[in-house]
Amino acid sequence: MLTNDLITPIPEISESRRKIVRLHEVCKYYGQDDTLVKALDNVSFVIKQGEYCAIMGASGSGKSTCMNIIGCLDSTTSGHYFLDEEDVSGMEEKDLAKVRNLKIGFVFQQYHLLPQLSALENVMLPMAYANVRPKEQKERATAALERVAMGHRLNNRPNQMSGGQQQRVAIARAIVNNPVMLLADEPTGALDSHTTAEVIELFGELNDSGITVVMVTHEADVARNTQRIIWFRDGQIMNDYLSPSDLNHVI
Repeated sequence: MLTNDLITPIPEISESRRKIVRLHEVCKYYGQDDTLVKALDNVSFVIKQGEYCAIMGASGSGKSTCMNIIGCLDSTTSGHYFLDEEDVSGMEEKDLAKVRNLKIGFVFQQYHLLPQLSALENVMLPMAYANVRPKEQKERATAALERVAMGHRLNNRPNQMSGGQQQRVAIARAIVNNPVMLLADEPTGALDSHTTAEVIELFGELNDSGITVVMVTHEADVARNTQRIIWFRDGQIMNDYLSPSDLNHVI
């Protein structure tokens, strides 16, 4: 942990809130012997319901590996990962796929919208995999698009929208199944500064409504809009309760 008298401690979220993310002594290793790489080395932290966190660190620090484990896209070498108080560490891929679809909403730097589908159809996709009735799919997808101010673009395809509009559609798709966590990987990396500000404001509004948001970013200006920063270095956590106002002390 960083020890710096200038760093402002952040009060922990109430104990009454359930733990959405809990990593306990998680390790992720690649290779062996002389080629062993410790991407994550004995990592433990908790993110509770309603928090808005950024995961930061230099290239190779472990933040992307951590995101993949939190998103159930990769498995641990050792240790345990509890998602919404359920140990998912040893789950088979078919079960992890179900968990990803129902409990995690993903937002990526590249929007990953299907070009042949309209905004409405793209947002309906996660519900199709969850066996939601077609009529309900349309109703919920429309409501999600309206929530991100894209209700006027229901029938537009991705090539008929700006980058910021495509990202809003991607966010609507991420929240349409009412996940326990919104996991964003460099969500503003492909956007200009004005559009970045709009998208970050949207994340803040979603968090204000009660959605737990975890954002992986290398941009300090983006991280300063969150409530708390988890700082990685060389596969380990240097500080898991860093105040955004104190970023200058560690960058």
